[in-house]
Amino acid sequence: GLNVVLGGEPNVGKSSLLNQLAGEERAIVTEIAGTTRDALRETIQIEGIPLHIIDTAGLRETSDTVERIGIERTWREIERADVILRLVDARGAAVAGDIDARLPAHVERVTVINKIDLSGEGAGRSERDGSVSLRLSARSGQGVDLLRNELLRIAGWHAHGEDVILARERHLQALREALAHVVAAGGQ
Repeated sequence: GLNVVLGGEPNVGKSSLLNQLAGEERAIVTEIAGTTRDALRETIQIEGIPLHIIDTAGLRETSDTVERIGIERTWREIERADVILRLVDARGAAVAGDIDARLPAHVERVTVINKIDLSGEGAGRSERDGSVSLRLSARSGQGVDLLRNELLRIAGWHAHGEDVILARERHLQALREALAHVVAAGGQ
């Protein structure tokens, strides 16, 4: 399955989104910035596709030693991710520069504009220059199906009747290499 990291500043709704995707209260959610200190992992399935959702500490400058360790772990999770869901609060401008500049270019990224229930916006998907943005509410669930569909798209999921096909480029390359080895060994 895909390793999906929820990243962003404190209190943008990362833990609420994990809870919404998991269908139960797995992460503690408070208004106190820095509540999440360590990565919390939850494996879910969408249309039979396993997704490993990783809730992380909010990214910010801090003098708190424990929180700083959590932030360092967040950056390690981001480096290992297949997908980064970059959460921002719909009610205000994110301090995006430093965080976005550090996100690895090789990792698929989706900007999730959360808290539309508080901003009055509607759910939706937009794409600009190949960058996908989704507007949703992790708390109410409005627009979360758009996120599920986007994760399926990224995973390469296609429904064909009763069959499900999941193929990412690295999987296809591994299959091509395996076939080449079989042919070289004299198999058909």
